[in-house]
Amino acid sequence: VQLQASGGGLVQAGGSLRLSCAASGSFVDIPVMRWYRQGPGDQREWVATSSNSGTGLYADSVKGRFTISRDNTKNTVFLQMGSLKAENTDVYYCNADIMRRWGDSTRNYWGQGTLVTVSS
Repeated sequence: VQLQASGGGLVQAGGSLRLSCAASGSFVDIPVMRWYRQGPGDQREWVATSSNSGTGLYADSVKGRFTISRDNTKNTVFLQMGSLKAENTDVYYCNADIMRRWGDSTRNYWGQGTLVTVSS
């Protein structure tokens, strides 16, 4: 099982960016997908969570500006980032709880990270 994140890049403050993260491999369900962020020397920080029912939860710092969504047919989670600020500059990581076989417990997986740079 692999998570492949993409969509990072350079954007001006106030702009928007959409991150994607696709899960591949052998599995039967992905109950929860998340996004985290991490700056140099910082701890990894939770940004948003999406359950497979579509319910979204957000860190206070991004509420109203970021939207998490999923395409379950493509095993993909998105993070639409708007009104970006310089302090949103970080490496963004996707994370997921994945069930490989029915009846098994889920295992937690991380993607490789995608860099978002917001210029002021």
